[in-house]
Amino acid sequence: MNPSLAPALPPPVRFRALGTTAVVAVTAASAREEAGSLLAAELDSIDLACSRFRDDSELTRLNASPGRWLSVSPLFLAALDVALTAARTTDGLVDPTIGRALRVLGYDRDFASVAADGEPLRVRVEHAAGWRAIDVDVAAGRVRVPRGVGLDLGATAKAFAADRAARNIAAATGAGVVVSLGGDCSIAGPSPAGGWTIRVTDRHDSPANGSEPGATIALATGGLATSGIMARHWTRGDRHLHHLVDPRTGWPAAPVWRTASVAAPTCVDANVASTAAIVLGDGAPRWLEARGLPARLVAPDGSVVVLGGWPDEPAEATGMASVTNGVPAIPRSS
Repeated sequence: MNPSLAPALPPPVRFRALGTTAVVAVTAASAREEAGSLLAAELDSIDLACSRFRDDSELTRLNASPGRWLSVSPLFLAALDVALTAARTTDGLVDPTIGRALRVLGYDRDFASVAADGEPLRVRVEHAAGWRAIDVDVAAGRVRVPRGVGLDLGATAKAFAADRAARNIAAATGAGVVVSLGGDCSIAGPSPAGGWTIRVTDRHDSPANGSEPGATIALATGGLATSGIMARHWTRGDRHLHHLVDPRTGWPAAPVWRTASVAAPTCVDANVASTAAIVLGDGAPRWLEARGLPARLVAPDGSVVVLGGWPDEPAEATGMASVTNGVPAIPRSS
């Protein structure tokens, strides 16, 4: 998120977290410093609970203790519940048991450290074990992961953190808030007149005033998420890989869409739907329309399909204005 703000709104707070860019913008200058501190604290907590790349995280501890019941924090239980709910409501299209598949495919560390190229894979990748394999004892605050299963809360934990942070910042400051984590956005509190203007592109780090093709929309409530295969990809031998794994096969989803952007009541809802759309491929438009979700799907050749009331856009949507009605334009992506 790289907002260009009207003078009436304070500049956003921006920093690196969770392997991506975290941004919070507020409607009141007096809330800016507190908003940044609250967001940083929220992301520290979610990272310690859910990171696949920290040796001291709760998720790492679970994955390293197959077949054993382990006590976990209420935060981890809540994040896991979000992931399991996503799996249940999408019939397994979005599933937290893809951790082993991601590791086998080469995404076994923070993405900044993943080699762009490497030797051909000489492994057999199988479908994910499935979310029903995870045992959860809410009353006792404990979880058990079976042998051969690796959890990856990935995108749902990021979206969950965005929603939590936005709500908490709005409650603490009374200001209107938009939180963007790697571009996935959550809105809480009173929005500026006309809503928050958000720039949708293939990558979250695209300049607000850049010429990369995209769309600009305004949202006053809810969440927005984009899942895509452009930002996190690598090559092993002659096989091009990305981080959005199809749990049904254990391989990266077929590149039918390079990005899928969805608006929904929460960032979690939007993120789950956008990820499912990438996995579904050709079936995504029908699936999204059945749920009444505004969405923008971009094919590898750059052609765009809009659904569910997402604004139409020109065939060549480039160089769009970075400010609409004097509120920040927020580039976003996966």
